[in-house]
Amino acid sequence: MSYIISIIGIVVVLALALLASNNRKTIKIKPIVIMLVLQLVLAYILLNTKFGLLVIKGIAGVFEKLLEYAGQGVSFVFGGIANDGQMPFFLNVLLPIVFISVLIGIFQYFKILPFVMKGIGFLLSKVNGMGKLESYNGIASALVGQSEVFITVKKQLGKLSPQRLYTLCASAMSTVSMSIVGAYMTMIEPKYVVTAIVLNLFGGFIISSIINPYTVSDEEDILEVQEEEKQSFFEMLGEYILDGFKVAIIVGAMLIGFVALMAAIDNVFSLIFGVTFQHILGYIFSPIAFIMGVPMGEAVKAGGIMATKLVTNEFVAMIELGKVQVAMSPRTLGIISVFLVSFANFSSIGIIAGAVKGLNEKQGNVVARFGLKLLYGATLVSVLSAIIVSFIL
Repeated sequence: MSYIISIIGIVVVLALALLASNNRKTIKIKPIVIMLVLQLVLAYILLNTKFGLLVIKGIAGVFEKLLEYAGQGVSFVFGGIANDGQMPFFLNVLLPIVFISVLIGIFQYFKILPFVMKGIGFLLSKVNGMGKLESYNGIASALVGQSEVFITVKKQLGKLSPQRLYTLCASAMSTVSMSIVGAYMTMIEPKYVVTAIVLNLFGGFIISSIINPYTVSDEEDILEVQEEEKQSFFEMLGEYILDGFKVAIIVGAMLIGFVALMAAIDNVFSLIFGVTFQHILGYIFSPIAFIMGVPMGEAVKAGGIMATKLVTNEFVAMIELGKVQVAMSPRTLGIISVFLVSFANFSSIGIIAGAVKGLNEKQGNVVARFGLKLLYGATLVSVLSAIIVSFIL
């Protein structure tokens, strides 16, 4: 029965994407089918095989070590602030972002990341039926972040059609930055973080291919990656350290605001209606949770967490998941965990539009105009990834 629900779920997601399509006649079916099959195969390998387990353990082990090293720096500066046995969220989850940001800067400086992004992007372009730029951007978004990725392609931003710009922005919203992957792994199981990143990459291309189909000519299929301004090694270190700290502070500030706001809204709804706002959202989103493979008995609770992610951000939703995960089945926990690993929320519209506008004002206005459609597509990507995982769990 669970397989039938998951198949229905995929059909519903593809149908919802089709409803918003710019040009249904030009949709390329073959790449979409290939990528769906690849998603299923990769999800099975990562979650159900010894090889996948070794890969997950290896990646989780690397991030565990990185967080351990980051902890030494945090402890040196903030040691003694926390009481014994406590784990302050800002110190243990957000501040390690600074160290991960430094590592990304080092890999960028020595041209390792650009080489990886171009290489994998080229291979992806042979599968997804899109251009080299779109494929590169999908990988780059996952490695350097949804804002920074546009700097690497700023030479071409002004030349892009709205269709190609949509695909670039959709990739940025559907993935997550490598700098905060370590933070996610402290909140949900690493195997679901890694699986979601892989599935979202292909899911972004699948949904974009349906909502926003187009063909890139050979003349247009050119990749021009912006080289960073030449800096000394220590100038680069300083810049990436400050960038990582800014990200940690921004995420921390957003969490303070969103968590407090949700608590206030929940309290007001409880006083007036006798039920929390999150519970109401849970009922609204429960049908989506159900087609994702969540059992009906857990669909309302899961739907509330999904809605929290959409209206706030994934960190707030992961915190809420941590509060109720003991009451959830392992299957539901896995499905919802995969759904949460993406930047698909309302605040990301402003972040992406602002990033593009900072580089090209005209194109930034174009992004702002299709912002809601962008969020719609990115949310479908998260739902699709969760459904794919429901086949395996």
